[in-house]
Amino acid sequence: MKQPITPKLIILAAGEGSRLKPYTLDKPKCLVPLHGKSILSWQVSLAHQFNIYDIIVVKGYKHEKIQENHIRSYINTAYDHTNMVETLWCAQEEFKEDIIISYGDILYNADVLSALIQSPHDISVVIDKDWLQYWKQRFINPLEDAESLHIDSSGKILEIGQKVSDYTKIQGQFIGLMRFKNNGIKALKNFYMLAKEETGCGKKIFRTPRPFHKIFMTDFLQGMIDFGYPILEVPIKRNWLEIDSPSDYDLAKQITISETSQLKFLS
Repeated sequence: MKQPITPKLIILAAGEGSRLKPYTLDKPKCLVPLHGKSILSWQVSLAHQFNIYDIIVVKGYKHEKIQENHIRSYINTAYDHTNMVETLWCAQEEFKEDIIISYGDILYNADVLSALIQSPHDISVVIDKDWLQYWKQRFINPLEDAESLHIDSSGKILEIGQKVSDYTKIQGQFIGLMRFKNNGIKALKNFYMLAKEETGCGKKIFRTPRPFHKIFMTDFLQGMIDFGYPILEVPIKRNWLEIDSPSDYDLAKQITISETSQLKFLS
C-alpha cells in the first residue's frame, strides 16, 4: 500500500510588518517573540509534532535576521512592492505533491493543523467559523477588516475576500493557512501562469483593481474560484491568532496565558 506523502510547510514571511511597529523595526514579524519563542519557532515546533520537517521560509524584510535551524529559505527581493502571492511564487520549485502554506504572522494549535492535514481535498483553506468574537476583541468595528466568505452546503468556497457592509455575507474568516496537493498543485501553477500572462496583456482576471504583483492571497483564491477550480473549506472554531498590530500582540499575550484558552500551550 502506498504511504501518504508528508506535506512540506511553506511559511510566507517577507513583509515589512509596518503595522506592527515598533516591534518590527529591527526584525521581521515572524521573529516577534511570544513567551520566549518567536512566531516562526512556534510554527516550526508544531510542524515537527506532525512529522513535518521539510520547512521552507520565504524571507524578505531583514531576511538576514531569520536564522532558524533546519529550515530552507528563499528571498523575495521585491518584498517592498509585492504581496503574498508573489512571495509564495518565490518558492515555486517546492510546488510538488503536497504543500501547506502558512502566513508568517499567525499562530495555531495542533487541532487546527490536524484538521488541515486530514482534509481529503486537493485545495483546502482553513476557515474560522467562530471568528466574530475575536474580531470584536481586535477591532472597534469588525466590518472594517472582515471580508466576505460564502460557502455552499458541500463546503465549497464560492466567494472570499471581498469587502462587506453587513454580517450576512460572512460565514467565516480565512486565517492564512491552506494546503495544495495533487491536482491542486497543478491548478496553483497553471492559474498563476495564466493570470500573470492575461493581466500582463491588459485583461481583467481578478475582481480587484490591484495590479497582479500587488494582489492579496484572497484575490488569487477568488480568481481560481471564478475560473472553476474547486476550493474547499476546513472549518475550525478559534484556536488561532494573528499578530498584525501592537494591539493584536497585546491580545495574543492575554489569550495565551488564559486558563480557558486552547492556545495556553504557548505559555
